[in-house]
Amino acid sequence: MSDLNEAQIRSFQQSRGLTVTGLFDAVTARAFEEARWKLGDRSLNLQDYPLMRGDDVAALQSRLTEMGFDCSRVDGIYGPRSAAAVKEFQQSVGISADGKCGPETIIALLRLTRMVSGGAPSLLRESATQRTRGPALANKVIVLNPTGIDGLIYDVALRTEGRLLALGASVFLTRGDSNNPSESERIAFANQSQADLMISLHVDSYKNKSAHGAATYFYGSDAHGIHSIVGERFASLVQREICARTDLANCRSHAMTWDLLRLTRAPAVQIDLGYRSNPGDLERISRPNFRDVIAEALVIAIQRLYLSAEDDAKTGTLRIADLRKAGIRR
Repeated sequence: MSDLNEAQIRSFQQSRGLTVTGLFDAVTARAFEEARWKLGDRSLNLQDYPLMRGDDVAALQSRLTEMGFDCSRVDGIYGPRSAAAVKEFQQSVGISADGKCGPETIIALLRLTRMVSGGAPSLLRESATQRTRGPALANKVIVLNPTGIDGLIYDVALRTEGRLLALGASVFLTRGDSNNPSESERIAFANQSQADLMISLHVDSYKNKSAHGAATYFYGSDAHGIHSIVGERFASLVQREICARTDLANCRSHAMTWDLLRLTRAPAVQIDLGYRSNPGDLERISRPNFRDVIAEALVIAIQRLYLSAEDDAKTGTLRIADLRKAGIRR
């Protein structure tokens, strides 16, 4: 956008949980369009693709969620779950239940919005769902997403898949060894698989060869005031396990609004396993024994996600062989 300088674009990208490039690309333009809508600026309704997006949708979802109506994730996208929640709200307050959020519905929302103590219901639901699934991996569906067509990352996915299958989990890979589906196809695949967890594996690259280390990313938006509790917990667990078991630098966990994290219905995490542009990181990920360590770290982090606090172990100490003793192998 011609009236925004690079510093302003970077600031906006950072505030919206986007990759900070300073370039007004298509993703930034879409986020800029979403940011200009405030609740009440327009009527919201379920329409054919593309679905309505905007901060007004996110505000509506937040208000409904605070009152106990299930919109699923607060993602700023007016989909079927949002329309159904609006319809339920309309029925509860005795106005025309058409699933469209117009002036009458907005006025009712403003009058009745209340905070629910103990945390946002959507976050409580997500956390409760994770807990009620139990500790065993035998009933879990895990989608692994080795990005691009990188053979090293695909090998990490295969090593992780083998260990998860041995523990009884159902595992799906978003691609084979030679095909390269689009991001939207990978998201659709994960959603169709009804995954409990989606793990995207990636190696980063940067113009400065000194950039190095591992990082994890989960869905979260400061602008929308929301984040994935399970996604954040898993991102933290896997970040700590990788850094405890390897000498990769700790680049920490971060909330982002990338489509892969935003549109995947299951808790989704992207893991950057170092930088291909850094000779040290590239040498590490090129070693088969290092990829084995990464696969072990991933599986242990997945298992720790489903363990209760009293059954959990210190970071870097749990081994796959220990899972048999804990009675959580199939």
